[in-house]
Amino acid sequence: MKIIVGLGNPGKDYHHTRHNVGFMVVEELADRFPVEKQIDRFDAIIGEIRMHGEKVLLVKPLTFMNLSGRAVQPLMHWYKADLKDLIVVYDDMDLRVAALRIRSKGSAGGHNGMKSIIERLGSQDFARMRLGIGRPPHENTVPWVLGHFSSEEKPLIDAAVKKAANALEVWVESGINAAMNQYNEK
Repeated sequence: MKIIVGLGNPGKDYHHTRHNVGFMVVEELADRFPVEKQIDRFDAIIGEIRMHGEKVLLVKPLTFMNLSGRAVQPLMHWYKADLKDLIVVYDDMDLRVAALRIRSKGSAGGHNGMKSIIERLGSQDFARMRLGIGRPPHENTVPWVLGHFSSEEKPLIDAAVKKAANALEVWVESGINAAMNQYNEK
């Protein structure tokens, strides 16, 4: 079993904001593969799908970004899942809009959602996928991450979400190294 966690903030006010690209990727996968079962548990919406013969949980924490670990850690414990079977998808201001970066492990890099997950899991040894949202033209980052993509950025991010979903299919079928080799931008 694989677990794909897309980070974001719940509620219609945050739908399709920069901070919610993780949710967008999980939703893209749910559109591609029929959700066999959906439950609300562990402060998350969890959809169970079959992807290339593998059971996959698509997870959207409902805790708000900065408390994402409160959803991820109990879920991992309940399913007795190994960290190698987890990947977290989230936004990154240090990458240009629509850039995709996959890593097998690493630090939070200043992302509060990832800090929460790392703290709750007690490890940073799990895969992650970052989608670039670009830097704001000003120093106040909160309105930036909670804002929507511009009309020029929207087609770029839509394509990046599809590309990220493709990369996650490779991750499920062939592992993290194959996904990194095929989808990390040079």
